[in-house]
Amino acid sequence: MSQSQAYDDRDGYIWMDGEFVPWRDTRVHLLTHALHYGSAVFEGERAYNGVIFKSLQHSQRLHNSAKIMGFDIPFTVEQIEAAKKETLAKTGLDSAYVRAIAWRGSEMMGVSAQNNTIHLAIAVWPWGDYFQDKMKGIRMTHAQWRRPAPDTAPCNAKAAGLYMICTLSKHAAEKDGYADALMLDYRGQVAEATGANIFFVRDGAIHTPTPDCFLNGLTRQTVIGLAKDRQIEIIERAIMPDELPTFSECFITGSAAEVTPVSEIGEHTYKPAELTGLMVDDYDKLVRGQPI
Repeated sequence: MSQSQAYDDRDGYIWMDGEFVPWRDTRVHLLTHALHYGSAVFEGERAYNGVIFKSLQHSQRLHNSAKIMGFDIPFTVEQIEAAKKETLAKTGLDSAYVRAIAWRGSEMMGVSAQNNTIHLAIAVWPWGDYFQDKMKGIRMTHAQWRRPAPDTAPCNAKAAGLYMICTLSKHAAEKDGYADALMLDYRGQVAEATGANIFFVRDGAIHTPTPDCFLNGLTRQTVIGLAKDRQIEIIERAIMPDELPTFSECFITGSAAEVTPVSEIGEHTYKPAELTGLMVDDYDKLVRGQPI
């Protein structure tokens, strides 16, 4: 199964509502509420050596995201855990991406959807590096769109609708030859990349925005723990755009991106160096169960 192959035309099976369905037959109706109103929550996970990294935390967050979005997933965390493991095993893959998604169905069509059935599906496919030649650092630009205030969007949910401005921002960045874009928040403070959290290095300390209006990623939390284990100072705070030239290193984190160095954000340049390299190596060893 190639990553370049269309996602609706693949061999294999997808776990859907408690059973395995042939990949090409996993269909939902045109009038599914989630398609029209974004009422879906999901997780992006990675498997290394046949083990899903932080699987339980992802399953728990999926449940929590659904509750924030006003619905209950009709499968327990334990059932989701078992289904993910079974789906991964059925693929025979050691290194893979795991996508669990829950959504409102098609019984009601309108803003209100109180009686819609809640569905759950889990798909697994091969996955390599999200960004190639990582230590070169990726080039980023500035996004036009900003992360909304926490009283205007359910920012603590990994909800499908919240990614619309991320897609717009990433498409604009790629059109201009960049790999990603830096998003500010509603206050004009540095927030995150389009699908990953961001970190900066200055004078031996790591600085990162406080996740008060965007998702506090599980990879973000993992990297903070790795840095603290090495006695590296972590400073979570408001970061303003005019501080960007004062940092020497920059990297982003996410389940897909893992730890990826950044060489450029618009007019500002960074040199991936020792501290970024440590985080790349430590994370790589951790997810593969190797000693750090």
